[in-house]
Amino acid sequence: MKEESEKILIIAYVAIAAFLLLVMRLWQLQILQGSEYRKLSEDNRLRIISIPAPRGIIFDRNGIQLVKNSPYYYASLIPDEFDIRKVDSLSKVLNIPVEEILEKINKNDLSPFSPIRLKQGLSFTEVALIEARRSDFPGLIIEAEVSREYLYGDVGSHLIGYLGKLNPSQAKDPALKDIPPDTFIGQWGVELLFDKSLRGTLGKRVIEVNALGREIRLLQEKPPIKGKDIALSIDINLQEEAEKAFGEKAGALVAIKPDTGEILGMVSKPSFDPNLFAKGISYDKWIAITQDKKNPMLNRALQSQYPPGSTFKVVTAVAALEEGIISPETKVDCRGGIDYGRWHFGCWRKQGHGVVSLHRAIVESCDTYFYEAGKRLGIDKIYDYATNLGLGKKTGIELGREKQGLIPNVKWKLKNKKQPWFLGETFNAAIGQGYVAVTPIQLAVMTSIIANGGNLYRPTLIKGAQPIISGKVKIRSDTLEIVKSGLFGVVNEPGGTGWAAKSQLMSIGGKTGTAQVVAIKRDSQYLPEKFRDHAWFVAFAPVEKPEIALAILVEHGGHGGGAAAPIAKRAIEGYMNSKNKKPEFISSQP
Repeated sequence: MKEESEKILIIAYVAIAAFLLLVMRLWQLQILQGSEYRKLSEDNRLRIISIPAPRGIIFDRNGIQLVKNSPYYYASLIPDEFDIRKVDSLSKVLNIPVEEILEKINKNDLSPFSPIRLKQGLSFTEVALIEARRSDFPGLIIEAEVSREYLYGDVGSHLIGYLGKLNPSQAKDPALKDIPPDTFIGQWGVELLFDKSLRGTLGKRVIEVNALGREIRLLQEKPPIKGKDIALSIDINLQEEAEKAFGEKAGALVAIKPDTGEILGMVSKPSFDPNLFAKGISYDKWIAITQDKKNPMLNRALQSQYPPGSTFKVVTAVAALEEGIISPETKVDCRGGIDYGRWHFGCWRKQGHGVVSLHRAIVESCDTYFYEAGKRLGIDKIYDYATNLGLGKKTGIELGREKQGLIPNVKWKLKNKKQPWFLGETFNAAIGQGYVAVTPIQLAVMTSIIANGGNLYRPTLIKGAQPIISGKVKIRSDTLEIVKSGLFGVVNEPGGTGWAAKSQLMSIGGKTGTAQVVAIKRDSQYLPEKFRDHAWFVAFAPVEKPEIALAILVEHGGHGGGAAAPIAKRAIEGYMNSKNKKPEFISSQP
């Protein structure tokens, strides 16, 4: 009897212990870990789907649409819903190796209910095929992101830019912390500069799904907010005409509206097709572009600097007139150059120009005349006027890493070369050679200042933006008229070096420039291309009331009058023709 009582007691203790363990386990599951398991339960039947926001559309100044939004599809997998035994069949449907699928599943460090993207950039045909087979593969879903289509291809690509996926360094940026991985954001040009306003705000859908991952019902939806549209200051017709005029030549063009600082066109050749990046560029294509010796990713308009050649004579002429060391009647006898000690500084016309005044010196680009003007001025005065006219310093445009250029003076040479300044170096600087280096956008700004009467505007890419005057150049009106008259003669008078820019539509004034690449003794046309001179042309039109100012550089193009002036004519005419047309406004559909 006693033994039976002990057995009953033991059984009772065991039952009580088991009951206590059960209570403790229930307390752990419902109290301590209740919220965690409730979340897992919800995840098992609820799915939160991000809805990409339509990106803002980019227009040109006339309302012409330059880009449009396009869907970018992914095949994704929710690991916890997928039967791993079907991986071979899934591999065949997606046309990717089994090993790749397994590697992505095993490397997943997110929730088992978070989608893993297996394949990107799906075509509509692939999307339809996967949708038709989804019931065979629980957990397989199609996700969509918003990408871009650039309607004009490589035209204006350095300015407009492109989209790309969030890269590892950007993922660490606090300003981008709320952007999901694999989202397309601006990586270059305007797309990068105005990315935040163009991007918009993601929406979301909360849906209930069944065991196969099929949607049962919509529980909640927050619509996305479309990004803001942007009207650029550029004229796409000008841009197209200029790029066609360049053909296969390398170089750059910058066109500015003189009374506002608006960029009307920006060309950098060779260029690239931003559509390659918008859909996720392949490694092979990326290597091909980045290792291309022609450097298509370099924005030559801002990031390359060159000797300005004879376009710099505009600076020397303005400085000499303002300082009173010459007048329009001052004459110089050009006999093919000047001698200084044992050195000879030649004029481009070996037989000389004869006796010339300032007007003909500008029209015919007489080097000897400007050697004399430079000698009378001195390098420090040349420096003062050149920098006031926007050379040797960044313009302030918010687009890429802009180069500063270089305008030398006595102080600069002592500091950087540990040597005094020599008169022969002044001769070179006065005609835009030697140490002098500028960017195409700086020369466009300089030309704009001459055209508008002395206002230095900060270049802007947005149409109608409030003009910002970052400087005022004190130039007498009679000085401007004398120089403008000479620049008109360059294009329109007999013997003018810029005759190839003459237009029947309007009056164009300009200045040619030939920037020496290497010291040569023979005609550069017989040299290999890499040793040929760079060709420059700066211009504004109409001369009576300028509406456009521009600078063109053709790398290794030879003489500015033959290579760069025709491009200026075509670009200016393209802008004027576009300006006279009725604006074409296109609605911004995603």
